[in-house]
Amino acid sequence: MADPSLFPSSRQARWPTVHNEAGGRGYALEPIDRLAQYALTGCLGQTFYATAATQRDTVLALAAEVEPAWLARIAIYAREQGFMKDLPALLCAVLAVRGPELLPVTFERVIDNGRMLRTFVQILRSGVVGRRSLGSMPRRLVRAWMAERSDAALAAASVGTAPSLADIVRMVHPKPTTASRSALFAWLCGRDYSPDDLPEPLRSFEAWKAGDRSTVPDVPFAMLTAQTLSSSEWRVIAARAPWQTTRMNLNTFARHGVFDDLELTAVIADRLRDPIEIRRSRVFPYQLMMAHCNSTAAVPPQVRAALGDAMERATDNVPELPGQVFVAVDVSGSMHAPVSGVRRGATSKARCLDVAALFAASLVRRNPTAEVIPFAETIRHTRLDPRASVLANADRLAREPGGGTDCSVVLRELVRRKRRGDLVVLVSDNESWIRPGNRQSTPTMDAWQRFKRRNPAARMVCIDIQPFATVQVPPDVDVLHVGGFSDDVFSVVRSFATAGSDPHSWRNTIQSAVAV
Repeated sequence: MADPSLFPSSRQARWPTVHNEAGGRGYALEPIDRLAQYALTGCLGQTFYATAATQRDTVLALAAEVEPAWLARIAIYAREQGFMKDLPALLCAVLAVRGPELLPVTFERVIDNGRMLRTFVQILRSGVVGRRSLGSMPRRLVRAWMAERSDAALAAASVGTAPSLADIVRMVHPKPTTASRSALFAWLCGRDYSPDDLPEPLRSFEAWKAGDRSTVPDVPFAMLTAQTLSSSEWRVIAARAPWQTTRMNLNTFARHGVFDDLELTAVIADRLRDPIEIRRSRVFPYQLMMAHCNSTAAVPPQVRAALGDAMERATDNVPELPGQVFVAVDVSGSMHAPVSGVRRGATSKARCLDVAALFAASLVRRNPTAEVIPFAETIRHTRLDPRASVLANADRLAREPGGGTDCSVVLRELVRRKRRGDLVVLVSDNESWIRPGNRQSTPTMDAWQRFKRRNPAARMVCIDIQPFATVQVPPDVDVLHVGGFSDDVFSVVRSFATAGSDPHSWRNTIQSAVAV
């Protein structure tokens, strides 16, 4: 047989390999798919292999290659389905320059709270997208955003800096249409206002700060906790805290005696397990896992149990997959990096490994015959109990030590064991480097082709959880790449496993989900 490097297959010719971030070999996705991968997994923080600035510059370079309509689709999908923040705001800012005709519909769906508004304005004014001023259209959109929100919503959006909502008011000069709105803008900007015109609950908040502690005002959590609070005031705050605030402050509530009230403890537990609130909060399943893991002994068992119940409900989208399923979980050293990157003062305790472990544990809970195979440079032999909770199995996998990365090792082991299979799910950052590969193929691709000879109908789903530019097996009718942390990933996997696919499956999912 002739040297295959001289006569590559059509698939190899279309997908020549390049060096990945770890120095191994991988396949570069097309610009649209690469941008979607960044938008669904990138948090503009320093990753194991790239700085935050490198990630930002890569996104901007990709955005310059992608049509504005796709920038809009990806931004909206990343926000609404992927629950992401910074990258959708960045793409929205890019549209202000590259596709202003698509900015209004994108802005309306992406910039949906005060934090997103501040991020959008911060990015535009930084100059990274090619301008340093907001411009006429963004100004109109920001003014309309403020006009459409109630006084209470704007008061809630006032928390945060760099820029603050007051800074934005000074930039866009919104025209108040009521006395209360005029007083609110004056209060934000530190100007004189009539206390009687200030909207509730800000009027109560100012009176409370001045010494009237008879009633705790219903204002954002951060505005209250900047003051000295009594135990009874902490209980009032906990009683009406939103779902996300509750999840993030369980240890704080415990320190301030909130759980001494047994009736309130039951209310908090019921809130945490409420399926409607879970979905409305746009919580990532891994955030529930970390809330459970980080809860101290002072958090009552019934509240910790409620987090477990919430975890089960947050993974309701996990599909029942047909046939024999193998789940390969990367536990290598790079997977121990923070999943949202390193950010000064805001680095998440959650690691890529925690997310991967949770995906695997969720899949095996719904598919008890699935075989989970952890790997690094070699196969690890941790076994999961399909009858155990998602949290218990995820914790077992998350305890695996690191090592080098060889994404081919699981497939090679399945080939060696002559295993029959219908679906292989690879959860990884794709930074395989142990085996060098060559310009025509990666070791993982070679192993996948050998596995396919014995299992011609088999498919592979690669769940990519880091914003890197390469993959180990190129997309095809039998290979799906999907990125992200939300439970929508499971919906995409279900569709691929049961209804067929094409090389642009994930791209088509985004296009069908977002009309622009």
